[in-house]
Amino acid sequence: MTPPDATPPSSPPPPSRWPGALVWALAWLAMGVMHPVLDLANLAMMLVLASALAALWLPPAMCLAGCALAVLAFNFAFVPPRFTFSVDLHQHALLLTTMLSVSWIVALLMARQRRLAEAEHLLAQRARQLQDFGATLRDTDDPRSLASELQAALASLVGSPVAMLLRDRPDADTRLGEASSDGWQGLGMSLRHSQAMGPGTGRHEEQAAWYLPMRGRQAGLGAALLPLQAQPEPTPQLRAHAQALCDQMGLALERADTTQAATAAREQARAHALRNTLLAAISHDYRTPLATILGAASSLHDQADRLSNEQRQRLAATIIDEAVQLGRITDNTLQLARLDTPGLALHLDWESAEEIVGTVLRRTRQRQPDRSVKARVQPGLPLLRVDAVLLVQMLDNLVDNALKYGGNNAPVEMAVTLETGQIRLAVLDRGPGIAPEWRERVFDAFQRGDTGSTNAQPADAPARRGAGVGLAVCRTIARAHGGELTLRMRQRGGCSFECTLPVTAAQADAPEAVP
Repeated sequence: MTPPDATPPSSPPPPSRWPGALVWALAWLAMGVMHPVLDLANLAMMLVLASALAALWLPPAMCLAGCALAVLAFNFAFVPPRFTFSVDLHQHALLLTTMLSVSWIVALLMARQRRLAEAEHLLAQRARQLQDFGATLRDTDDPRSLASELQAALASLVGSPVAMLLRDRPDADTRLGEASSDGWQGLGMSLRHSQAMGPGTGRHEEQAAWYLPMRGRQAGLGAALLPLQAQPEPTPQLRAHAQALCDQMGLALERADTTQAATAAREQARAHALRNTLLAAISHDYRTPLATILGAASSLHDQADRLSNEQRQRLAATIIDEAVQLGRITDNTLQLARLDTPGLALHLDWESAEEIVGTVLRRTRQRQPDRSVKARVQPGLPLLRVDAVLLVQMLDNLVDNALKYGGNNAPVEMAVTLETGQIRLAVLDRGPGIAPEWRERVFDAFQRGDTGSTNAQPADAPARRGAGVGLAVCRTIARAHGGELTLRMRQRGGCSFECTLPVTAAQADAPEAVP
């Protein structure tokens, strides 16, 4: 960020006077040389030209005095009778009077133009300072960090140290600089009422300082105390410029506070929405298996002697299935919250793709031994530097999702291949697919998408359970490893969830996994 220019935007330094003196010297030298060949009128024109040029460097009073002395010297040196101050002819008196009048008029006009040029220079410099300071404030998220730059810029305007009071909270202010107790009280009054005080403001004009508020659109966010001891005649233009700098800071402070409040409100609303969505999504998914477990356990407890062995086994299997489902929902929800934590460090190690896929196959066949799940791993794959627990959970969720939504008898396949410097882990099914409007939303937390067909499962199929966090966890795990999880629809029906992980140079040099 570029701090505001601390150089006081004031009039340019007074020009050097020696060029004006040099102009007069050259003019007198030229008139002395040209006197034998030029008449008095032409010599007078040279003197008028010299007075106009000298006015570019000399102050007005000196120009007027110089013109008067030049006319007297011209009369003494060139007007007959020469080397006297007497004037014999009326024409010569008229010539001298005209020379003096024109020289004075030209000198005054040049002085006026110079003052206008200096005023334009001052206005341009102040406008540039306001523009630069405004751009600096726009580029920062914390305008309070630029308070010292504003303090320096204001101090350069008045030539004295500046004290500032910034409103941090409704009950807390920050003080910058040094001021008397009356000065701090004046700053507090200016801040509370958002009004300027001091000479030329119409309020407390007996003060020897300006109290300028940092005004926002709604209220004051600060105030600045500008002592005027170093200003012989403080101008309204100077106060207006200082007030503009303060108002820029006030607007920036108000904008930052509003942005911070809006961000906090959005975060709070997001937290409430997430909490409500989480409660709404998992209330049914927790209540249903818990009710099933409670019912089955109650039956076993109260009617164990009246139940057959087959009925007891079926109730026990129901309790196990529902408990596993509860555990899966809980693991996915907790894992999603953990992976969203900033600065999370994964437990990375060199792992074999065959072992990860084999672990997922064993878990799946233990849960659903009647379903067909195949695995295909390309030979000679390099070792993966991953968190094996997370990667197994990702593939396990994808396989479980394919078994739920891919149809009762549709085959499910896992495939691991090496493609263009990336390892692709895919879970494929031959189910009805996913409707186009849901193909990205299925990766959002607490969303369960519709399939592309209304006949995705028969009427007697078990209800699809889950809180809608499985695919969200899978994508989060993939991204935590520097990869990505995408959905591709297969040509002859079904889905392919594909996780691509980058192969680093260290992985490429690592030993190949044993087939």
